[in-house]
Amino acid sequence: MGIAKYETFGTEGTWRAPHDGKTENEYATKEAAFEATIAAASLALREGHEVTVTAPASETTIGAPAN
Repeated sequence: MGIAKYETFGTEGTWRAPHDGKTENEYATKEAAFEATIAAASLALREGHEVTVTAPASETTIGAPAN
């Protein structure tokens, strides 16, 4: 089987989660894009592929005061 790589990226209001160089959907939040990525990665894993998922860190943690 092959390798499936997923990378969540974007800016506030426009997040993407491409696979195989194709970006088919836009998401309003990073979390929504990440959840879509995980669903696709789960299917790839079940099919026997090696899977890599990456997502950027948040500037602030939920509940933490912004500097």
